[in-house]
Amino acid sequence: MSKLDATPAGVRRLEDMPNVGKAVADILRRIGIDAPAQLAGRDPFELYAEFNAVSGICNDPCLLDTFIAATRFMGGEPARPWWAYTAERKARLGSGD
Repeated sequence: MSKLDATPAGVRRLEDMPNVGKAVADILRRIGIDAPAQLAGRDPFELYAEFNAVSGICNDPCLLDTFIAATRFMGGEPARPWWAYTAERKARLGSGD
């Protein structure tokens, strides 16, 4: 079964979520997210800003796309690949990045 076939109720670990592997799970843990349920209702733009502050750099904006995908999934939307949110991110930030 593909991770894109997962459901919010069926994921227990961050790594079980669509679009989240070890690296992204480690990033989420660095900002205090230890379980998928903690992403429900969170603002992905705030999560991205928080990680940028913690890491001391402006991270690749594709990470923000992944945060959007993860928070939307845990909010009950169907799983979609992270790149499905790139246009939304660019529109909101007004950037071509």
